[in-house]
Amino acid sequence: MRTKIFSSMKRIFLTKRNAIFSPAGFSWGITALALIVTLLLMRLFLPELFLRLAAPFIGVGDSITNEFSNLSAGFDSNAALARANENLLAENIALSLENTALAARAADLEKLQGSVPPAVASVVAGVIARPPESSYDTFVIAAGANDGVKPGDSVYGPGGVPIGKVSNISASSAHVALFSSAGTETDGWVGAARIPLAIFGNGGGTFSASVSRAAGIVVGDAVYAPGPGALPVGSVVRIDGDPASPMLSLRITPAINIFSITWVRVVAL
Repeated sequence: MRTKIFSSMKRIFLTKRNAIFSPAGFSWGITALALIVTLLLMRLFLPELFLRLAAPFIGVGDSITNEFSNLSAGFDSNAALARANENLLAENIALSLENTALAARAADLEKLQGSVPPAVASVVAGVIARPPESSYDTFVIAAGANDGVKPGDSVYGPGGVPIGKVSNISASSAHVALFSSAGTETDGWVGAARIPLAIFGNGGGTFSASVSRAAGIVVGDAVYAPGPGALPVGSVVRIDGDPASPMLSLRITPAINIFSITWVRVVAL
């Protein structure tokens, strides 16, 4: 059995070997070798003729090379374009955020217009700290001695609402003690008849006051503080009192939310 397998494998090997060295295969090999030798001799002794004959093949090769180069350049261009698009997208996002900030600033500053007569010297300053970042009922503003701010200067919020006075300063910033600070007393008025009263700060932006029962004050009446005239600082939201007492206690809510103020106007003494 083994002898038969070996004999069969030997016949296959000899058949393939004979195919390689057959007259037809040998003839093709001689022809290819002769062609290569001819081209080499032509390249050495007849270079101009060789180049003339090889020109079409060289042109095809150059075209293929150029196509691959263009394809590679196309990939590089697409990558560069993608990077440029990413950079433009990042710039657009940054510009959008900047425009949003500028729009908010313009809206906040617009609310301050008309709060102080143009002839009065004033400084517009941004609020850089407020409760709870700053002390209770105290603002820190981005304007100080270098900007002409002085202790005692009046400070106004949006709509010209007086909110406090400058308490102390540094070169580039200042602290503002709000009228709502606990224990602070501010002279003012209440109601359409402008009934004089003392406004006391209760902290957290709220106030209280006492007024005669005979004044006829009701919930909703406006409360005013001195400024260029009488300026509204809040309104009466609750009235308490002993029926036997001639005085009433007023609970006053501020006209503006002090925790949302972003810009103020400081008016010099």
